[in-house]
Amino acid sequence: MEINTIELARKIRRHALEMTSRGGSSHIGSVLSIADILAVLYGAVLRINPDDPTDPSRDRFILSKGHAGAGVYAALAESGFFPTARLTTHCQDGSALSGHVSHRNVPGVEFSTGSLGHGLPVAAGMAYAARLRRQSHRVVVLMSDGECDEGSNWEAMLFAAHQQLDNLIVIVDYNKLQSLASVQGTLGLEPFGDKWASFGWQVLEVDGHDHQELRHILGQARGQAHGQAHGQALEHGSPVAARGPGRPTCLIAHTVKGKGVSFMEHQVLWHYRTARGAEFQAAWEELSGDAA
Repeated sequence: MEINTIELARKIRRHALEMTSRGGSSHIGSVLSIADILAVLYGAVLRINPDDPTDPSRDRFILSKGHAGAGVYAALAESGFFPTARLTTHCQDGSALSGHVSHRNVPGVEFSTGSLGHGLPVAAGMAYAARLRRQSHRVVVLMSDGECDEGSNWEAMLFAAHQQLDNLIVIVDYNKLQSLASVQGTLGLEPFGDKWASFGWQVLEVDGHDHQELRHILGQARGQAHGQAHGQALEHGSPVAARGPGRPTCLIAHTVKGKGVSFMEHQVLWHYRTARGAEFQAAWEELSGDAA
Protein backbone atom coordinates (compact mmCIF):
# COMPACT_ATOMS: atom_id res chain seq x y z
CA MET A 1 0.00 0.00 0.00
CA GLU A 2 1.36 3.40 -1.01
CA ILE A 3 1.79 5.70 1.98
CA ASN A 4 1.46 9.47 1.70
CA THR A 5 4.69 10.46 3.40
CA ILE A 6 3.77 14.17 3.38
CA GLU A 7 0.71 13.39 5.47
CA LEU A 8 2.71 11.04 7.68
CA ALA A 9 5.23 13.82 8.37
CA ARG A 10 2.40 16.14 9.38
CA LYS A 11 1.00 13.53 11.75
CA ILE A 12 4.44 13.00 13.29
CA ARG A 13 4.79 16.75 13.88
CA ARG A 14 1.33 17.07 15.43
CA HIS A 15 1.78 14.03 17.67
CA ALA A 16 5.19 15.27 18.82
CA LEU A 17 3.91 18.74 19.60
CA GLU A 18 1.08 17.30 21.70
CA MET A 19 3.30 14.69 23.39
CA THR A 20 6.02 17.10 24.45
CA SER A 21 3.50 19.66 25.67
CA ARG A 22 1.43 17.18 27.69
CA GLY A 23 4.45 15.49 29.25
CA GLY A 24 6.37 18.69 29.89
CA SER A 25 9.37 17.49 27.91
CA SER A 26 11.33 19.44 25.34
CA HIS A 27 13.24 19.03 22.05
CA ILE A 28 10.24 19.81 19.85
CA GLY A 29 12.51 21.79 17.51
CA SER A 30 14.68 18.71 17.05
CA VAL A 31 11.68 16.50 16.25
CA LEU A 32 10.26 18.95 13.72
CA SER A 33 13.67 19.00 12.05
CA ILE A 34 13.62 15.27 11.28
CA ALA A 35 9.89 14.62 10.76
CA ASP A 36 10.21 14.47 6.97
CA ILE A 37 13.18 12.10 7.16
CA LEU A 38 11.29 9.82 9.57
CA ALA A 39 8.20 9.89 7.35
CA VAL A 40 10.16 8.82 4.28
CA LEU A 41 12.04 6.13 6.20
CA TYR A 42 8.97 4.59 7.85
CA GLY A 43 6.58 5.26 4.99
CA ALA A 44 8.68 4.31 1.98
CA VAL A 45 12.18 3.01 2.68
CA LEU A 46 12.66 0.78 5.72
CA ARG A 47 11.90 -2.92 5.34
CA ILE A 48 9.95 -3.46 8.56
CA ASN A 49 6.83 -5.33 9.65
CA PRO A 50 4.74 -4.09 12.61
CA ASP A 51 3.19 -7.57 12.87
CA ASP A 52 6.64 -9.09 13.37
CA PRO A 53 8.92 -6.40 14.90
CA THR A 54 11.79 -8.83 15.50
CA ASP A 55 11.84 -10.39 12.02
CA PRO A 56 15.53 -11.25 11.43
CA SER A 57 15.34 -9.87 7.88
CA ARG A 58 14.10 -6.43 8.98
CA ASP A 59 16.12 -3.28 8.45
CA ARG A 60 17.53 -1.82 11.65
CA PHE A 61 16.98 1.87 12.41
CA ILE A 62 18.71 3.75 15.23
CA LEU A 63 17.87 7.31 16.24
CA SER A 64 21.22 8.38 17.64
CA LYS A 65 19.88 11.83 18.57
CA GLY A 66 17.68 10.15 21.14
CA HIS A 67 16.30 13.41 22.53
CA ALA A 68 14.04 13.54 19.44
CA GLY A 69 12.46 10.23 20.41
CA ALA A 70 8.92 11.59 20.34
CA GLY A 71 9.19 11.63 16.57
CA VAL A 72 10.14 7.95 16.37
CA TYR A 73 7.36 6.96 18.76
CA ALA A 74 4.88 8.85 16.58
CA ALA A 75 6.22 7.21 13.41
CA LEU A 76 6.01 3.75 14.98
CA ALA A 77 2.47 4.31 16.20
CA GLU A 78 1.32 5.57 12.82
CA SER A 79 3.02 2.57 11.21
CA GLY A 80 1.02 0.15 13.36
CA PHE A 81 3.60 -0.98 15.91
CA PHE A 82 1.34 0.09 18.78
CA PRO A 83 -1.88 2.13 19.13
CA THR A 84 -1.59 5.89 18.68
CA ALA A 85 -3.53 6.29 21.95
CA ARG A 86 -0.40 5.11 23.76
CA LEU A 87 1.37 8.31 22.68
CA THR A 88 -0.60 10.19 25.35
CA THR A 89 1.56 8.48 27.98
CA HIS A 90 4.77 10.04 26.68
CA CYS A 91 7.03 11.22 29.49
CA GLN A 92 4.46 10.21 32.13
CA ASP A 93 5.41 8.35 35.30
CA GLY A 94 5.65 4.63 34.60
CA SER A 95 5.40 4.97 30.83
CA ALA A 96 7.74 3.07 28.51
CA LEU A 97 7.67 6.08 26.17
CA SER A 98 10.45 7.99 27.89
CA GLY A 99 11.67 11.42 26.88
CA HIS A 100 14.75 9.94 25.21
CA VAL A 101 13.95 7.02 22.96
CA SER A 102 14.03 3.63 24.67
CA HIS A 103 13.71 0.11 23.31
CA ARG A 104 12.37 -1.34 26.56
CA ASN A 105 8.77 -2.48 26.02
CA VAL A 106 8.51 -0.44 22.82
CA PRO A 107 8.21 -2.62 19.70
CA GLY A 108 10.16 -1.28 16.75
CA VAL A 109 12.87 0.53 18.71
CA GLU A 110 16.21 -1.24 18.25
CA PHE A 111 18.38 0.63 20.76
CA SER A 112 17.96 3.14 23.58
CA THR A 113 19.81 6.40 22.98
CA GLY A 114 20.22 9.77 24.62
CA SER A 115 23.90 10.03 25.46
CA LEU A 116 25.19 11.35 22.14
CA GLY A 117 27.86 9.54 20.18
CA HIS A 118 26.59 6.00 20.76
CA GLY A 119 24.23 5.38 17.85
CA LEU A 120 26.77 5.22 15.03
CA PRO A 121 29.23 2.94 16.85
CA VAL A 122 26.41 0.51 17.68
CA ALA A 123 25.03 0.72 14.14
CA ALA A 124 28.48 -0.01 12.71
CA GLY A 125 28.65 -3.08 14.94
CA MET A 126 25.22 -4.21 13.75
CA ALA A 127 26.23 -3.75 10.12
CA TYR A 128 29.46 -5.67 10.68
CA ALA A 129 27.57 -8.50 12.39
CA ALA A 130 25.15 -8.67 9.46
CA ARG A 131 28.11 -8.93 7.08
CA LEU A 132 29.63 -11.79 9.08
CA ARG A 133 26.29 -13.61 9.13
CA ARG A 134 25.69 -12.99 5.42
CA GLN A 135 22.42 -11.18 6.18
CA SER A 136 21.04 -8.72 3.64
CA HIS A 137 19.29 -6.14 5.83
CA ARG A 138 20.43 -2.53 6.07
CA VAL A 139 21.32 -0.54 9.17
CA VAL A 140 20.24 3.09 9.13
CA VAL A 141 21.25 5.62 11.79
CA LEU A 142 19.99 9.19 12.10
CA MET A 143 22.42 11.53 13.85
CA SER A 144 22.45 15.19 14.81
CA ASP A 145 25.04 17.62 13.55
CA GLY A 146 26.09 18.68 17.05
CA GLU A 147 26.55 15.03 17.89
CA CYS A 148 29.46 14.98 15.46
CA ASP A 149 31.46 16.77 18.17
CA GLU A 150 31.79 13.34 19.79
CA GLY A 151 35.05 11.53 19.02
CA SER A 152 33.39 8.10 19.23
CA ASN A 153 31.62 8.85 15.96
CA TRP A 154 34.85 9.49 14.10
CA GLU A 155 36.28 6.21 15.36
CA ALA A 156 33.17 4.42 14.12
CA MET A 157 33.47 6.19 10.77
CA LEU A 158 37.00 4.85 10.36
CA PHE A 159 35.89 1.33 11.34
CA ALA A 160 32.91 1.30 8.96
CA ALA A 161 35.00 2.40 5.99
CA HIS A 162 37.79 -0.03 6.83
CA GLN A 163 35.29 -2.91 6.95
CA GLN A 164 33.60 -1.71 3.72
CA LEU A 165 30.18 -1.68 5.36
CA ASP A 166 28.03 -0.76 2.37
CA ASN A 167 25.00 -2.00 4.32
CA LEU A 168 25.35 1.00 6.66
CA ILE A 169 23.59 4.31 5.95
CA VAL A 170 24.05 7.41 8.10
CA ILE A 171 21.75 10.41 7.84
CA VAL A 172 23.00 13.58 9.52
CA ASP A 173 20.29 16.06 10.52
CA TYR A 174 22.24 19.19 9.58
CA ASN A 175 20.00 21.95 10.98
CA LYS A 176 23.10 23.86 12.11
CA LEU A 177 21.85 24.50 15.65
CA GLN A 178 22.77 22.54 18.76
CA SER A 179 21.76 22.79 22.37
CA LEU A 180 22.47 26.45 23.21
CA ALA A 181 24.09 27.92 20.08
CA SER A 182 24.91 27.40 16.43
CA VAL A 183 27.01 24.45 15.31
CA GLN A 184 29.51 26.80 13.70
CA GLY A 185 29.82 28.83 16.88
CA THR A 186 30.19 25.75 19.09
CA LEU A 187 32.59 23.57 17.13
CA GLY A 188 32.60 24.12 13.38
CA LEU A 189 32.17 21.05 11.17
CA GLU A 190 32.96 22.44 7.73
CA PRO A 191 34.09 21.26 5.28
CA PHE A 192 31.71 18.63 6.61
CA GLY A 193 31.17 16.43 3.57
CA ASP A 194 34.85 16.43 2.69
CA LYS A 195 35.68 15.12 6.16
CA TRP A 196 33.34 12.14 5.80
CA ALA A 197 34.70 11.49 2.31
CA SER A 198 38.29 11.61 3.55
CA PHE A 199 37.37 8.87 6.02
CA GLY A 200 36.38 6.62 3.10
CA TRP A 201 32.62 7.21 2.94
CA GLN A 202 30.50 8.05 -0.07
CA VAL A 203 28.71 11.27 0.75
CA LEU A 204 25.63 12.98 -0.63
CA GLU A 205 24.05 16.26 0.42
CA VAL A 206 20.27 16.40 0.26
CA ASP A 207 17.36 18.63 1.18
CA GLY A 208 16.12 16.96 4.33
CA HIS A 209 12.57 18.20 3.77
CA ASP A 210 12.24 17.14 0.12
CA HIS A 211 10.42 13.80 0.19
CA GLN A 212 10.99 12.99 -3.46
CA GLU A 213 14.72 13.58 -3.19
CA LEU A 214 15.00 11.62 0.06
CA ARG A 215 13.15 8.67 -1.46
CA HIS A 216 15.36 8.74 -4.54
CA ILE A 217 18.66 8.93 -2.69
CA LEU A 218 17.69 6.44 0.03
CA GLY A 219 16.42 4.12 -2.69
CA GLN A 220 19.86 4.20 -4.28
CA ALA A 221 21.48 3.42 -0.95
CA ARG A 222 19.04 0.52 -0.53
CA GLY A 223 20.08 -0.81 -3.94
CA GLN A 224 23.71 -0.72 -2.85
CA ALA A 225 23.00 -2.66 0.33
CA HIS A 226 21.32 -5.39 -1.69
CA GLY A 227 24.04 -5.51 -4.35
CA GLN A 228 21.93 -3.81 -7.04
CA ALA A 229 23.11 -1.42 -9.72
CA HIS A 230 23.34 2.30 -9.02
CA GLY A 231 21.52 5.04 -10.84
CA GLN A 232 22.71 8.62 -11.13
CA ALA A 233 22.29 10.89 -8.12
CA LEU A 234 20.13 14.00 -8.36
CA GLU A 235 21.99 17.19 -9.10
CA HIS A 236 21.40 18.50 -5.57
CA GLY A 237 22.34 15.10 -4.18
CA SER A 238 25.54 14.79 -6.14
CA PRO A 239 28.23 12.76 -4.39
CA VAL A 240 31.21 14.31 -2.65
CA ALA A 241 33.10 11.04 -3.02
CA ALA A 242 32.98 8.56 -5.88
CA ARG A 243 30.07 6.17 -5.48
CA GLY A 244 30.45 2.44 -5.60
CA PRO A 245 30.14 -0.79 -3.65
CA GLY A 246 32.22 -1.31 -0.55
CA ARG A 247 31.63 2.10 1.00
CA PRO A 248 29.24 3.09 3.80
CA THR A 249 26.94 5.97 2.83
CA CYS A 250 26.45 9.31 4.56
CA LEU A 251 23.54 11.56 3.66
CA ILE A 252 24.05 15.10 4.93
CA ALA A 253 20.46 16.30 5.17
CA HIS A 254 20.14 20.08 5.24
CA THR A 255 17.19 20.82 7.50
CA VAL A 256 15.51 23.60 9.45
CA LYS A 257 15.22 23.27 13.20
CA GLY A 258 11.56 23.72 14.14
CA LYS A 259 10.40 23.08 10.54
CA GLY A 260 6.67 23.60 10.10
CA VAL A 261 6.09 26.14 12.86
CA SER A 262 7.12 29.62 11.75
CA PHE A 263 8.11 30.99 15.15
CA MET A 264 10.17 27.90 15.95
CA GLU A 265 12.13 27.73 12.72
CA HIS A 266 15.86 28.50 12.98
CA GLN A 267 15.44 29.22 16.71
CA VAL A 268 17.75 27.48 19.17
CA LEU A 269 15.26 28.37 21.93
CA TRP A 270 13.09 25.40 20.91
CA HIS A 271 15.75 22.85 21.67
CA TYR A 272 14.65 22.94 25.30
CA ARG A 273 11.45 25.04 25.41
CA THR A 274 8.04 23.41 25.79
CA ALA A 275 5.07 24.79 23.82
CA ARG A 276 2.10 25.47 26.05
CA GLY A 277 -0.86 27.82 26.13
CA ALA A 278 -0.95 30.33 23.30
CA GLU A 279 2.32 29.03 21.86
CA PHE A 280 0.93 25.49 21.68
CA GLN A 281 -2.29 26.68 20.05
CA ALA A 282 -0.45 28.76 17.46
CA ALA A 283 1.87 25.87 16.61
CA TRP A 284 -1.03 23.41 16.44
CA GLU A 285 -2.90 25.64 14.00
CA GLU A 286 0.13 25.93 11.73
CA LEU A 287 0.64 22.18 11.73
CA SER A 288 -3.04 21.66 10.86
CA GLY A 289 -2.60 23.26 7.44
CA ASP A 290 -2.13 21.52 4.12
CA ALA A 291 1.67 21.56 4.14
CA ALA A 292 3.89 19.33 6.24
